[in-house]
Amino acid sequence: MTPEDAPQAPAPDATARADAAGDASAGPPWTLQRRLIVTVVSITSLILVLVAVTTNAILAGVLEQQLAERVHTSALSSVWMRPLITQGFTAEEILQQRPQQAGFLLAVETPPSLPTAAVTDSSADVVALTDAQIREITRSLEDQQGPLVVSIDGVGTYGVEGVRIGNSVAIVGISRAEVAHTTGQMLTTIGLLTAGGLVLLATATAWTIRAGLAPLRAVADTAERVSRMPLSQGEVSIPERVPAHQADPRTEVGRVGEALNTLLDHVGDSLTARQRNEERMRAFVADASHELRTPLASIRGYSELSLRALTRGHDTATVETAESSLERIQAQSLRMTSLVEDLLLLARLDEGQELVFGTVDLTRLAIDAVGDARAAGPDHAWVLDVDEEPVLIAGDAGRLHQVAGNLLANARAHTPAGTTVTVSVTREGGSAVLRVHDDGPGIDPGIKDELFERFARADRSRARQTGGTGLGLSIARAIVQAHGGTITVDSAPGDTTFEVRLPARPLDPAV
Repeated sequence: MTPEDAPQAPAPDATARADAAGDASAGPPWTLQRRLIVTVVSITSLILVLVAVTTNAILAGVLEQQLAERVHTSALSSVWMRPLITQGFTAEEILQQRPQQAGFLLAVETPPSLPTAAVTDSSADVVALTDAQIREITRSLEDQQGPLVVSIDGVGTYGVEGVRIGNSVAIVGISRAEVAHTTGQMLTTIGLLTAGGLVLLATATAWTIRAGLAPLRAVADTAERVSRMPLSQGEVSIPERVPAHQADPRTEVGRVGEALNTLLDHVGDSLTARQRNEERMRAFVADASHELRTPLASIRGYSELSLRALTRGHDTATVETAESSLERIQAQSLRMTSLVEDLLLLARLDEGQELVFGTVDLTRLAIDAVGDARAAGPDHAWVLDVDEEPVLIAGDAGRLHQVAGNLLANARAHTPAGTTVTVSVTREGGSAVLRVHDDGPGIDPGIKDELFERFARADRSRARQTGGTGLGLSIARAIVQAHGGTITVDSAPGDTTFEVRLPARPLDPAV
């Protein structure tokens, strides 16, 4: 066999098209509602059919048993025929002499005479049977004992039983028409009731299932609408929710709707937080760029001034100009270095780094911070309010000192000369509380909410009179949060208080 003759595997595209064609020919998948309705109706139909068949079989058996008993009773009471049979009367004559109920069969055979047979029809008339019909009866009873069922052409089906009277044989039978009629009526009645019940069941089941699945459809519709919303970028809100009446937590499907609403709430909050973080990041990048651009511009300007001065010669004025420019370059470099270090500190604090924990005496730390502030701000009144018992905490002494220093520097920079600044340290329950209070003009309400954000300043013009970068309070908050504490501010004209609350060590170390 050549390679050309070898069977070739179907191409992947052909296989995929064949699978798609097979799926298309299979039709759309059944919905859950259709599956439930078909399953419930099918199982109920099967149960009803089984009940109907069983009931009809039991009823037919009872009627057949009653018919057999009637035939047997008639055969036992056939002694009334003895005189007529011995006198040679035919079956037709006997029934005419002794009329019987409609559907009664009598066959008589007295050797050597030929057998005769007759029936009483529905009009109570006696009808003689033909020889062929008689032979059907005799063939059915040859070598048989007990009740039998024979079918006679043109007459019907009978339950029969033979009895010997002298040297004669009499066959007594009763028509099965009544049994067949009753059984047929029963089947018709059960069939109609079953069909009506199935229609009613299908209608009630469809309505019940549709109403029960309505919350699930509401969930699917809500999820579909949300899936079409652009959520990748920009300010996004998700107003879509499952209706409250379809999200009842007391039902199984309602719990799904409630869970979806809760999920959408979380997603909406996350998207809002993402947008807020993006805005903060853009503002942060703009502020950081602005903060770095100013010292870089200064460094560039003073560098060019120094170069021009050096190219003009080495007289005293030129040297002084170059020295002054280099001093300014150094100052701006230090300022830029401080800014970069502050940004790096914030980044590391966000990552949970930069802290070295140990036992910190918060009372001693406040005393040292106030001493430094008195030296830096002699035109302010500095008041220290601490208990004799030291307040101990677990933390990074250097970073906590930076927090206190930033708060005192902030009070000194943003209050006029003569302002009283009070620093207090107390223990309140399981917390150590450091408060910095001043009676200055207070904080502008317009910036109070963003006071601890990065590059936040009361001076919107970014003037350098205060010498700050707008990172002091954001660094203080990051350090406090890294210690598991909180920092808050409450301000009004003449009454501004910054409060730092940190977990305190127990008074008794054994506790």
